Amino acid sequence: MDKVYLLEHLHIISENNECVKTIGIYASEQEAIAAVGRLKEQPGFRDFPNINPTACDESGFYISCYSLGKDNWAEGFVIIDT
Repeated sequence: MDKVYLLEHLHIISENNECVKTIGIYASEQEAIAAVGRLKEQPGFRDFPNINPTACDESGFYISCYSLGKDNWAEGFVIIDT
């Protein structure tokens, strides 16, 4: 296994306030999707059940693929003043 799949749930509360919940890390995308199936009818999650919503500011489940042993954000990040 050289990749893992991170499942998170994002809930946009207001323009400057969001709640991100890490659900789990899975060996395959199919396992992450199955986890969504188990959770999407639970309180809170059922209000925002979409997987990888199309708008970047949309609440829902997000599945991200990561390679093991590889650095992410290797080029740093930019701070944006609000």
